[in-house]
Amino acid sequence: MATRELTSIESTAWGASGLIGGTLFFRGNYVFVFAMKTKAGISVSGRIKSKQYYYNKTSHISPTNISHLVFGIAGSSNTWGNKKWYIHSWWKPNITRGFLFLDRTPNEHLPWPSSSPPFKISDDNSRYAPYHKHGMPFAIRMLRVIEETFNVEHSPGVRWYVMTDDDTVLLIDNLVDVLSKYDHRKYYYVGMNSECLVSNFGMSFQMAFGGAGYALSYPLAQAVAKNMDTCIKRYPFLYGSDHILQACIADLGVTITLENGFHQIDLRRDISGFLSAHPQSPFLSLHHLDLVAPIFPLMNHHEAVNHLMTAARVDQSRLLQQSTCYLKKYNWTFSVSWGYSINIYEKIHSPSFLERPLETFSEWRKGARPPYMFNVRQLTNDSCEIPHVLFFDSVEGTRLNHIVTGYIKRTPRAMPACGSSGNHSADDVSKIRVFSPMHKLHVVAGNRRECCDIVQPIGMDSMAIKLRTCMKHEIIA
Repeated sequence: MATRELTSIESTAWGASGLIGGTLFFRGNYVFVFAMKTKAGISVSGRIKSKQYYYNKTSHISPTNISHLVFGIAGSSNTWGNKKWYIHSWWKPNITRGFLFLDRTPNEHLPWPSSSPPFKISDDNSRYAPYHKHGMPFAIRMLRVIEETFNVEHSPGVRWYVMTDDDTVLLIDNLVDVLSKYDHRKYYYVGMNSECLVSNFGMSFQMAFGGAGYALSYPLAQAVAKNMDTCIKRYPFLYGSDHILQACIADLGVTITLENGFHQIDLRRDISGFLSAHPQSPFLSLHHLDLVAPIFPLMNHHEAVNHLMTAARVDQSRLLQQSTCYLKKYNWTFSVSWGYSINIYEKIHSPSFLERPLETFSEWRKGARPPYMFNVRQLTNDSCEIPHVLFFDSVEGTRLNHIVTGYIKRTPRAMPACGSSGNHSADDVSKIRVFSPMHKLHVVAGNRRECCDIVQPIGMDSMAIKLRTCMKHEIIA
């Protein structure tokens, strides 16, 4: 049995407990206490169980995979015909498991296709009428989707419950990777705030927005389901289901774990500037897509989502991840958002400048100030600050152990050349190919973004860019 001196922190802790003058012996998970006296002169001895507080990733628990996730989707029969395309973009029959909870039998959509999640009809919630003072008329029904999902599916293989809306697009491979970081045996509430400051201020900065999606670990989902009735009665005046849930989870002593890849999209108009400057975090979801312009030009909403998922099926880990490189001969800057866009600036701009989204979008609530939870670059008539934009066009296959994706210019920028570039206009660049490594990109804290090089300036109308791991101490400039 090994012995050691008490550290200063341990001494302070034991002193505060009233124990003095003794010896501690450490063995395994136990702390043995011998010949110790309290300040009152009472002798004590024995052993104290030492808790294990950290997730031991070397344990014999298998890595989290898609079979460990159960999805609870809140929907409406009246709108399912227009929303189902969003769910179909990511739902994998016979692979993903979960349920779509509807407010009534969807007679107009029968027979029910196998491409859709199996549906359930939400329980009658009329017994909660005295406690329904919420601003959102269907708040209680949506809140109870958590309880109903747990009651239907709580087999031993479940680790996480992912709750979302019927107009949410999920990136489930990335979601599995993110949830794998956390110990599903503990109490986790994983999600993200709104992009709109006033939405968070009006409800809670500790709240996950359900449209973006959020995940509850099994123990937390079990506790929420068990206490749902009490929770509903305790919070009759909170605005919506997400806020009620956050209050219920706080009552259980749990706070939110933020993941920047969940996107509520409390924005308006054209969100291409937002998507072209995604934070360095795995891209997990999009919501409210019916309320913004299609994310690709010359497509409708459904076509645009399916087009994005074409890139996602090839390499979800890199989707929307930003890389920056330069063609200094012309003073050009290239900002690559893999699988979505390439922005060409006719001026050298730093990564810190480019990581702020260009404000192609507008605020969720008109006149809200400040409008966003992040810094932006405002639109301007300065041609040195406004990029030429090429959008993802196709996956062209593989070459030399790289995935090749093509990006084309859909519309001209219609501005004069930037004077600081020596009038080297990028107007003629109509296509760029990006060569990205075939291995998975691990977008986790402590890792760097990928670097890139202009490897094939074939001509002024076509170019090629290669993504690579940044070299040690390399500065992107």
